[in-house]
Amino acid sequence: MPDASFPAIPAPLVPIQPPRDCPLCPRLAEVRHAVAAEYPGWWNAPVPPFGDENAWLAIVGLAPGKHGAHRTGRPFTGDGAGPLLYGTLAKFGLAEGQFDARVDDGVTLTGAVILNAVKCLPPENKPTPDEIRTCRPFLTQELAALAKLSVVIALGQIAHQSAVKALGGKLPKTRFAHLAEHRMPSGMVVLDSYHCSRYNQNTGRLTPEMFEAVFARALELRG
Repeated sequence: MPDASFPAIPAPLVPIQPPRDCPLCPRLAEVRHAVAAEYPGWWNAPVPPFGDENAWLAIVGLAPGKHGAHRTGRPFTGDGAGPLLYGTLAKFGLAEGQFDARVDDGVTLTGAVILNAVKCLPPENKPTPDEIRTCRPFLTQELAALAKLSVVIALGQIAHQSAVKALGGKLPKTRFAHLAEHRMPSGMVVLDSYHCSRYNQNTGRLTPEMFEAVFARALELRG
C-alpha cells in the first residue's frame, strides 16, 4: 500500500469513486496488478481528482501515465507533461507553491481542478472505447459536483469526447481542434487543447505559447 505521502483529496471532489482495486475494466485491472507486483510502493490504483473544490476551471486529461500519476497518485505528477501543465497553471494564478513532481511538494490549485477521462493506467496510453465509456460516469459526477465550474479544458481528443458527453453535448458536431470552443447545453464551455505530453512538446505539435493561449482564452471565457 502507498505510504502517508500520497495525497488526500477533498471529499466534495470525489462524490463517487471507484475502489482501489476497481474490477470494472478487466484489462486495466490486469495491468494494475502486474505493475503493483513489480512496484508495490506505487499508488497502483484509480487516480482521483486534484485541485480546488470551488474550481471554475476543470482540466481533463486522458489517463494516468505509468511513471506519472499511476506511480504518484496525483494527476500529471512525475511524468513529462507535468512541468508544462503546472507551470502554466502557476503563470495564470491557478497554482501556488513550487512544483517538484512529488505529491508532497506543497503545490495547491486555486480555481482549478485536474481530472482524467480514464482513471486507470492503460497499456501504451490507449484505453479502448469500452474502457472510456465505463469510466465516464465517474467523470460526469466529478464535473457535476463542481458548483462553480464554467470552463473545461480538454487535453486531446479522447478527453474532449469524454468531457463533451459528460456535459450533455453531442458528437460529432463538436469536433476536436486546438483552441476550438464548444458551448454545452448548460452554458458551460469545453475548450480544446493538444495534450501537453512530452511527445507533443518534443515534436513541436504543442508549444508553451500554444498551451498558454488556451489558458488565456479560458480566463476570457470566465470573465
